[in-house]
Amino acid sequence: MAKRKVSMRKLKEVLRLTYQQGLTRREVASSCGLGVGTINDYLKAFTAAGLPWPLPEDMSDSELAHQLRGGETQPGRPRREFPDIDMLHQQLRRKHVTRKLLWQEYRREHPDGYGYSQFCAYYNQWKGRIDPVMRQSYEPGEKMFVDWGGGTIAIHDRETGEVSEASIFVAVLGASNYTWVEAFESQRLAHWINGHVHAYEYFGGAARMTIPDNPKTAVIKACRYEPKLHRSYQEMAEHYRTAILPTRPGKPRDKAKVETAVQIAQRWILGRLRDHTFFSLVAVNDTIRMMLVELNAQPFQKLEGCRRDVYEQQERDKLIALPQEPYRLASWSKAKVNIDYHVTVDRHHYSVPYRYVQREVEVRRTESTVEVYCEAQRIAAHVRSWQPGRYTTTAKHRPKSHQAHLDWTPSRLIDWAGKLGVCCAAVVEEILKNKPHPEQGYRSCLGILRLGKGFGHQRLEAACRRALHHQSCSYQSVKSILENGLETQELDDPPERTVPIHRNIRGEKYYQ
Repeated sequence: MAKRKVSMRKLKEVLRLTYQQGLTRREVASSCGLGVGTINDYLKAFTAAGLPWPLPEDMSDSELAHQLRGGETQPGRPRREFPDIDMLHQQLRRKHVTRKLLWQEYRREHPDGYGYSQFCAYYNQWKGRIDPVMRQSYEPGEKMFVDWGGGTIAIHDRETGEVSEASIFVAVLGASNYTWVEAFESQRLAHWINGHVHAYEYFGGAARMTIPDNPKTAVIKACRYEPKLHRSYQEMAEHYRTAILPTRPGKPRDKAKVETAVQIAQRWILGRLRDHTFFSLVAVNDTIRMMLVELNAQPFQKLEGCRRDVYEQQERDKLIALPQEPYRLASWSKAKVNIDYHVTVDRHHYSVPYRYVQREVEVRRTESTVEVYCEAQRIAAHVRSWQPGRYTTTAKHRPKSHQAHLDWTPSRLIDWAGKLGVCCAAVVEEILKNKPHPEQGYRSCLGILRLGKGFGHQRLEAACRRALHHQSCSYQSVKSILENGLETQELDDPPERTVPIHRNIRGEKYYQ
């Protein structure tokens, strides 16, 4: 700057267009008839001098030129101590701290310092030069922003050469900009929630509010006032004692923080990994974690320190402590309790108390447990089984006795089947006899009886006679016979058992 003759009029116009009008350097150069290099020199010298904008009213052109040359102020005119703007910005993030309080502290230390209005004007002018997202003040530990990144990372299969795309999950703390990035094979609910769990663990705690956009994995119905969250997502928030506060639809400023973090992640991580070849998701995330260390230690461009410094000094201790156990993803679904007082989950049957027969219930399942709720009260809990067609039954869930007032009893099913034919009754009796608890055969029996509506009672009776002959008494067997028209074929050998002619084979008293 010393080698270039400075025109104070031109300089002040450059400063006005840059800091007051917000024009780009090329636009300023075009307006002032100067080269972009000259504009850069002016602004560089102004920044190096540490001068505020707007300039003090009592500053002359000669004093301004002297300051830009890095000289001392004119003799007999002591320079006022300029407030530490970076410190002010950091202090204002703290709870209960106001500009008035900071100005009073500044004046106690520098009695000849600037007045309150000029003090605030300098701070506002400085704040206007940093990014809009950084201008938003977030209390430490208050908010964590989350979103899926816009880019993906390719993962190659060594054997087949097939390429899959991993999605990028990004979480950032509001006050410190401390960032977590992780790759997942998809954007399904399980991966969305695991991204949150891993972010909380990385940060060492949860923010009081978690701010997502409105992805379908998190928000079932987007609404400005009452967004409807996915049940599992809400349950995760309760586990970590955080509140889910989705951004308002059509309000991009609500999610500016995470969008900036996503952009940084894309440039810092995805950009650097563009030519890397990965063969597993584990390798991708191992590389990302190493790069996160560098990212969070990278100095801010327009603030003092880095993400890690602000996080450790201001935000880490303000986060909500983690629970003893991490959240385990649970999926919810609705079901109806069958007449055998069981609900079906992934083709396995779990018992509930008998009084809930034919009631609507909610089923919560994890990798290891199945829980059943009715009107928000848990009524049953079981270890999860992956054996299809089997039953998990708790003894106390069974009725103590099948009294006359109960709608469904084994004797009633046999009596109903007997009205269709003696062979049909025999098949029902055989199914009930071979179950550990007769109620476990109710569904198969009802299925057989309903086959009569579609195929006719005569065909059903003939199919049951063939099933008895081959000792294959089951719903699937009878159904297969009917679907293939096998009930009309003659039996090769005489049946091994004689079909009884009475309706109730064991008798009603047997099941009392």
